[in-house]
Amino acid sequence: MIEIIPAIMPSDFADLSSKVARVAPFVSSVQLDIMDGDFVPEKTWPYHGEIMDFKKLQREALGLPEWEKINYEIDLMVSSPDRDALEWIKIGASRIILHFESHPEIKSIIEKIRQEYGRKSDNYSAPEIGLAIGTEIPLEKIDSLIPLVDFVQQMGIEKIGYQGEAFSPKVIPRIKELRKKYPNLIISIDGAVNEETAPVLVSAGVTRLVSGSYVFNAVDIKQSIDTLKNI
Repeated sequence: MIEIIPAIMPSDFADLSSKVARVAPFVSSVQLDIMDGDFVPEKTWPYHGEIMDFKKLQREALGLPEWEKINYEIDLMVSSPDRDALEWIKIGASRIILHFESHPEIKSIIEKIRQEYGRKSDNYSAPEIGLAIGTEIPLEKIDSLIPLVDFVQQMGIEKIGYQGEAFSPKVIPRIKELRKKYPNLIISIDGAVNEETAPVLVSAGVTRLVSGSYVFNAVDIKQSIDTLKNI
């Protein structure tokens, strides 16, 4: 079954809470796009705006919105994934996404998380680890990392860190190649996922659809999610 994951670029904790509440009745997971203004130009909470709520989360004085119902997938578009990944896991992230281009020692970071938390199959509380790749990254560069991660997230747009960007057709052959090489791999797509692109992506081999503007700009959020689920 294809999983639909609404993507949220939180401006602050209140914005996060509001958007999670809008989709919580219809999905089991949301993705938070965390951007530091360094790896990508844009900033989101907690790098932007009031950070006291984030500090409360770190102290366990506050929980993530709807945490009893919703799993959190944290997409770290940051230049310090080694630090941020561990912080978000302690806060309660179920999945951590590390961008291949974000750090020269990305393999060591993945190995460190594995050493500390293990895998889901051995430790139920262990986070899933995803590897995000841009449209220009040669797929052979990630071959050695595939055994270390739980899924790959192919970015569907050229310019990451923004919602509403145009879909890049070059991702289709990339997804087909990944599916052929790794038949059992979970493949997620993030960027320009909508009712037009989703059928092509699913046919190519995608198993998770991450969608931001298509879901949250819809007049009827439930209908937009159902449209993706029914593809």
